[in-house]
Amino acid sequence: MEFTPTRGAIKRGELAKRSGCNLETIRYYEIIGLLRPPTRSTGGHRLYSENDQARLRFILRSRELGFSIEELRSLLSLVDAGTYTCGEVYALTQEHLASVSKKISDLKKLEKTLKSISSECSGGEAPDCPIIETLIAD
Repeated sequence: MEFTPTRGAIKRGELAKRSGCNLETIRYYEIIGLLRPPTRSTGGHRLYSENDQARLRFILRSRELGFSIEELRSLLSLVDAGTYTCGEVYALTQEHLASVSKKISDLKKLEKTLKSISSECSGGEAPDCPIIETLIAD
């Protein structure tokens, strides 16, 4: 019989299944220190506590929102210290929002340029392509 040190602890395969996260991604988050090393059963299986599971949900949701690994480290360091203020979290979020807004602006410029050069192309069978000519031009 295996000893389960923490109530509600699950193995990595179950954690992956419940979270919708790849096993390798979980392993990666452990290697880079976003997830703490889990406890182990007497049989050597990694066991993830309810806190570990909540931390992974936090990481996955933050990544869905586009937070970089470094931004996530900053957020987690605040959470881990247990002394964070809403203002500190807000400041980090605002920095991330500014970065997202810049990317959106850059993508809109890219879209406009691609639409412009695409409008010059008939898409036919001709060997000369204005898109290629535009990309080659100085």
